[in-house]
Amino acid sequence: MIRFLLLYLLCCSLCAHAQTIDVTVFGARPNSFEDATESVQKAIESCRGQSTSVINFPTGRYDFWPGKATETHYYISNTSDENEVPVKDQKVGLMLKHLKNITIEGNGSLFVFHGKMITWVIDSSENIQIKNVAVNYERPGMSEMTIKSISPTAIKAVIHPDSKFAVINGKLEWYGEGWKVRPEGFFAALVKPATGTIFYSSWLPFYESGAEVIAPLTVTFTGNFSKFKADTGDVLTIRDAIRDYVAAFQNRSKNISLHDVQMYSLHGLGIVSQFCENLDYDSVLVAPQQGSGRVIASSADGMHFSGCKGQITISHCRFKGLHDDPVNVHGTHLQVTEIISPTTLKLRFMHHQTYGFMAFDKNDSVAFVHAQSLQTFGAGIIKSAKLISEREMQVELQQPVTLIKPGDVLENITWTPSLTIKNSRFETTISRGTLITTRRKVIIENNVYYRTGMHAILIADDASGWYESGPVMDVTIRNNQFIECGYNSFPNNYIINIQPEAHQLMPGYYVHKNITIENNLFKVYDYPVLFAKSTNGLVFSGNTITKSNFMKAGEKRAAISLTACAQVKIAHNKFEGWQPEIQLDGMKKKDIKADMAIINERKNN
Repeated sequence: MIRFLLLYLLCCSLCAHAQTIDVTVFGARPNSFEDATESVQKAIESCRGQSTSVINFPTGRYDFWPGKATETHYYISNTSDENEVPVKDQKVGLMLKHLKNITIEGNGSLFVFHGKMITWVIDSSENIQIKNVAVNYERPGMSEMTIKSISPTAIKAVIHPDSKFAVINGKLEWYGEGWKVRPEGFFAALVKPATGTIFYSSWLPFYESGAEVIAPLTVTFTGNFSKFKADTGDVLTIRDAIRDYVAAFQNRSKNISLHDVQMYSLHGLGIVSQFCENLDYDSVLVAPQQGSGRVIASSADGMHFSGCKGQITISHCRFKGLHDDPVNVHGTHLQVTEIISPTTLKLRFMHHQTYGFMAFDKNDSVAFVHAQSLQTFGAGIIKSAKLISEREMQVELQQPVTLIKPGDVLENITWTPSLTIKNSRFETTISRGTLITTRRKVIIENNVYYRTGMHAILIADDASGWYESGPVMDVTIRNNQFIECGYNSFPNNYIINIQPEAHQLMPGYYVHKNITIENNLFKVYDYPVLFAKSTNGLVFSGNTITKSNFMKAGEKRAAISLTACAQVKIAHNKFEGWQPEIQLDGMKKKDIKADMAIINERKNN
């Protein structure tokens, strides 16, 4: 809190003494629908060498086109691989590189981007604030159509005006400004606006059917829809599965503030921060523009943080309409492939979508981890590091490392952030609400998680799938509301899921530590509430759990399931209208203190 108060006061002081640069001086004209890209970039460049600057946008609409945009070649975590996009060519609307002490003041303006573009990049910069602006795409990457009638052999749909399409040789094709969705690359999700829910679906029956335009924006599909599940009024949302772009990218920068920023549509992975320090997001909206008739804002995550440090604060934000997770905070495990010498290791990026960036650098502290158990067995400091290919790094350590072997992984523990998420709302997301894997202090409080498709909160850590690191050591989840979440995760639809992907459980070793879940409201339609695995120091206390009839419940099963945990305390919770069960697996009775009966024990001593 003190850190961000000082940052706020610094921003106020800087603004008070800042030079103000009006973008219209450089030729940008609001509401002209002309390409403002070059003019705005000139305004940004005019700040170079200045102590403090405010780039002012008189209120209005500003359009950005890729033709005169800055071209970049970033490798960005969790995006397309080298087969999907062999050459990383990105066009950027607002490019801020090697700059400091700049405020972009939108004054309520709307920035509209054309084609595929990254809206802004902040690279190797510090003390950057973006405020009072809305962002949209002329043609969002998501296509949407509302089901008007449905039978086993035909569907009539009305297509949203923003979703450009053509019927060619009896087949519907989605296209945009300079792009189209690849026939083999569709991803589809079905939104039910009446309930605020979103489910995995398929475009395949439509792709295989015949299509005919029968009225403006109205198409009849004729084919086999016997297995397609939908109701009239549902909205089918379709996108390309390849993450070739992100909405915004922040790289190797610090002290970034977003305030009153509305992201109405986002290409790819949303706002991605990679190796950044101190990020403050206040009143950021990731949701379709009100009155637009659209139901999806992001084709993947809302905010993605990879390998950051310092303090991340997300407050008074709202997420609605996402094809993936609103917030994901993690590092990256790299696998040891060769021990070149006692101090020198060859490492490899393992997940196909994450590679090509400096995951380690000189003086970074690292943890040595057994991949199968996620057991940390040592630590070291990097003396030197270099990329030797897109997929491989070579690191030299200050001291020889023992016990390490090929197949183990390294985690960068210098670049792990503290995280606060408060007073925010998460809804209409097909997957989780929040993913957390950081070893520093985490506070999640006073939020509403409303009908998230999967777990409202997932605490994972893995070195075999996404390779997203690492353990948590101090997490507090308090005073939140969890309303009818988890319907896409049945039957393991726990509202909070603490599930490290440890394939070998080591006696006496716990991946996660010190997690407190207290004074929350859970409104659940089914039985599962909490799952925890390999966690030491878990408290579930003072929570209220009520049942609803939102969906049909499954078979009766445990409300709380614990696997190989220790020092667990479950007390003073209020389950209204039902008798909960606790299930233990691989634990002893001395590992848990509970004021609820433990009625199901498996593999316990």
